[in-house]
Amino acid sequence: MNKYFTCLILIIFSHVSFANRGISVVKQDTAEVLSLTARGFDVRLIDATQTVKYANKALALAQKISFRKGIADSYRIKGLGEFYLGNSEKAIDSYLQALANYHKISNVVGEVRIYMNISTLYLDVDYDKCLEYLNLALDIYKAGKLNDLNLQASIFLNYANIYQLQTNYTKALNSYDKSYEIIKQLNNPELTVTVLQNFGVIYASIGNNTKAKECLYKALQQAKMLDYNQPIAQINLALSEIYISENNFNKAEECLREGKAYSVLGNNEKLSHSYEITSYTLELKQHNYERALHYLQSIYRQDSILYKSRNSAALSLSQANYKQEVLQQRNKQIELQQETDRVIFVASIILAAFLILVIVLLISNVKRKNSTNKKLTELNAEISTQKDNLDKINHHLEEIIDERTKDLQLKNKKLSEYSSHLSHQIRGPIATLKGLMNLEQEGLVSQEECIQMMIKCVSEIDDKIVDMSDMLHNPERAGL
Repeated sequence: MNKYFTCLILIIFSHVSFANRGISVVKQDTAEVLSLTARGFDVRLIDATQTVKYANKALALAQKISFRKGIADSYRIKGLGEFYLGNSEKAIDSYLQALANYHKISNVVGEVRIYMNISTLYLDVDYDKCLEYLNLALDIYKAGKLNDLNLQASIFLNYANIYQLQTNYTKALNSYDKSYEIIKQLNNPELTVTVLQNFGVIYASIGNNTKAKECLYKALQQAKMLDYNQPIAQINLALSEIYISENNFNKAEECLREGKAYSVLGNNEKLSHSYEITSYTLELKQHNYERALHYLQSIYRQDSILYKSRNSAALSLSQANYKQEVLQQRNKQIELQQETDRVIFVASIILAAFLILVIVLLISNVKRKNSTNKKLTELNAEISTQKDNLDKINHHLEEIIDERTKDLQLKNKKLSEYSSHLSHQIRGPIATLKGLMNLEQEGLVSQEECIQMMIKCVSEIDDKIVDMSDMLHNPERAGL
């Protein structure tokens, strides 16, 4: 009996020891997961490739021990690493996996961070999507009544980034100021570098190069102290652009050299492309056309516009596929019914819109016809009135012409009579005057007698002229 009892005690003790050892191992593995994710997060600005490696190790371990929060954190850190490497499609996949796991354990802080991360991912490709996710993060933050200063600072920072890219510099500076006040309370060196860097970019955009360089060099100093490779590369890029605008080519080349070195360490294709563009601008301004052409060919190959379009399409497709896979098994029938209802609803709206459009067009056509008929009636009335007026004017003109014609005929007749009278009546006294003048010259008539007879002839001619004038100007006289 004692032997059996002793064996039972040993079995129980061994099971308890095994269980305790198992619990101890789980705790140890959980701590290891948290440690790996923390290290991955810390090196994301130094070596994003290493961040992804740490995240994958943490994920494998977290899945092995079914550590849900560790799984969510690992996916989030992996997404951050892929983002800094410029792999947007892989980043969105990781973020969505993290979001699903945070949602299962009701981790509101994690959900807010993921929506902010997704917002940042869309920052350069789709402002509307970027703003949509950032607003969603803010709504969840408010609904959860959180009081996390780091999250507050990051939210203000993200809004400022959007305003900056939209060139709304007043709003951007206001949001950066709010974020900076919180960051100073937190004494967060990483966010301090980010805010100072963005301040510098904004001041450069509004032409305040002195203030811009002051902020950028402060950010650069902090970034170098923290060995943040990517921020160092970004800051040097901004400084080189300022020096190019000031035609300080030596300083610009110095910043480009340093920035490119850190850019290579960060392994970010997008940042490398930005350096290609800035290098091209520098060589072009220095008239080094051969080197400028080399950079231009490289830029053309990368084709930034196509890159953005492809990036945006990849993000949307990846997100849509993920949502479809998650929801397909749970609500396939509901989705089909909703689709049918949606089709009917859309068809009804389209039909109603079409009918409304037809009715509006018919009413518009009737109104237009009525308006046209009214105008035509008014025009016809006006034309008729103008025709009557023209008829009256023509009739009046005919009367005037007839009157003028009769008057001219009368005057012609009088002129004819005047001519005839002139030849018969005036010439007689003139002939007498000539005769008197001849008689006086020959001495057949005395001078005094000749003068009296000439006066008589002149008086007779004067009477004839007065009579003829009266005949011409007096319409009551028919003739001489």
